[in-house]
Amino acid sequence: MGKTSKAAAITTSLEAARRLAVTKQRLAGKLPSRPTGEQILSVVGDLCYVQWDPIDAVAPSHIISLWSRLGNFRPSDLDTLLWDERKLFLHWTPASIVLTEDFPLLYSLMRRYPESLSKSWGGWKIRARKFLAQHIELRKRILNQLRNGPLRLSQFQDYVRTGRSPDGWSSGSDVSNMLFHLQMTGDVIIVGHEGNQNVWGLTEKFLPSWVEKRKVTGDEFEHEIAQRAIRALGTATPREIHLYFPRGRYLNLKSNLERLEEESVIHRVHVIGLDGRDERYVHDKDVQLLESMGSNMWQPRMTLLAPFDNLLGHRSRTSRMFGFDYVHENFLPKSKRKFGTFVHPILWSDKIIGRVDLLRDKKNEKLLVNSVHAEPDAPRDKEVVSKIGETLEELAGFLGAEEVVYTVRVPKAWSSLR
Repeated sequence: MGKTSKAAAITTSLEAARRLAVTKQRLAGKLPSRPTGEQILSVVGDLCYVQWDPIDAVAPSHIISLWSRLGNFRPSDLDTLLWDERKLFLHWTPASIVLTEDFPLLYSLMRRYPESLSKSWGGWKIRARKFLAQHIELRKRILNQLRNGPLRLSQFQDYVRTGRSPDGWSSGSDVSNMLFHLQMTGDVIIVGHEGNQNVWGLTEKFLPSWVEKRKVTGDEFEHEIAQRAIRALGTATPREIHLYFPRGRYLNLKSNLERLEEESVIHRVHVIGLDGRDERYVHDKDVQLLESMGSNMWQPRMTLLAPFDNLLGHRSRTSRMFGFDYVHENFLPKSKRKFGTFVHPILWSDKIIGRVDLLRDKKNEKLLVNSVHAEPDAPRDKEVVSKIGETLEELAGFLGAEEVVYTVRVPKAWSSLR
């Protein structure tokens, strides 16, 4: 492995590229003994975001994503960071937990919305323009109501309960749609969460006074945020960067990557085992780390990945890098589900070796393992099987379940799990 000249691509193995990806995603190495709020902030910063999903059939996806990287952290610390200290906030990148100190960067997108949407959003930009133009008075009324304090969706005077919208992104009500757009423009912010409902407030009232108020141009934004995305991914193609963070918001990515390469901030990297059609980049600060991935510095770990884990965010990338195809089967009709409803991949070292379909029985304090599936090339030794069992027990303990209960759907290679 080595860099022969400034213009030459760095050559590395697929194994090293995978290991770098896992390392940069904070899924390798030892877990902290006592996770703190500062370590939660560190994870969110390194990953750029943690996707927010409150469905808790097992646990909310963002909770499991943080557990995979921190172990038994206190969810109350996350709540404190979000709602009290406001060092984190929720934004649509997609719906994600992000650092409040990054607000100036994201505000670059907000103040240009909807023109800051890329072509990958399809007709959304045109629909957003039209909706905002047609509902100027509704916008004024919502902002006026929020001047008296935070509100849940159902508390707005104009709110009328409706079914889902045709695009499936909102409840279909004009108030819900307007709140989404106002979040995208930076006028409103989510200031709390009650049950499954967001609590909305004015950004000017709830954004901490310590947040820097600098203005960032579109090119300055892409120059900085593309670097963060590359570092979070380890190595990445332009498309992977575009789809990672903030999803679908780059307007001049190609020219900005060219500039970063000219400045030697990023380098082209050729991964042996991946076809060479794509341009792949690594950040200059991670070249030495990439070169160390074949040494004993690499510390593998086993964990379970949340359904919306950052490592799984781009299906094509996950398939190419890890040889693993992951589909959110909870969105499919039951008859078309192959692996289950709430499926959590099993990460061991730099490979995804299987998946488990889980459900938490809160009433009886049990973690139900409805099925376990091994990948065709998954290891079969007793040590790995034992680690899978231990990891499930650890997750159960973290969730407050007193017992892990298996069904009959366990692969023969891992039959000792039951």
